[in-house]
Amino acid sequence: ASGHDLIDYYLGNAAILRGLADDLGLKYCGGVDSPYVFMDLNGKSSWDVFTQILHEAQVVTIPGAGFGPGGESYLRLSAFASRANCEEARARIGKLKHIFH
Repeated sequence: ASGHDLIDYYLGNAAILRGLADDLGLKYCGGVDSPYVFMDLNGKSSWDVFTQILHEAQVVTIPGAGFGPGGESYLRLSAFASRANCEEARARIGKLKHIFH
């Protein structure tokens, strides 16, 4: 596959992850020109949300606090995975609306 094909593939995955944020009614940034989507957790602890998702959905995300104080209350999702894994993560996390509201 060419470099452009890979870019298109991962940006397609990012669109799936942006769709998850839309499904959850969360604001987000990224995922258009980058393979990362930062979901705004509306003041919730990124570590707490990370832990709940890990335990309840068995999906690994990245707590925004790991990027410094400005990242707190954001959760980073990475599109660097297979299409099937991104779709599965969207389905699993999408069932956890109670965590986000």
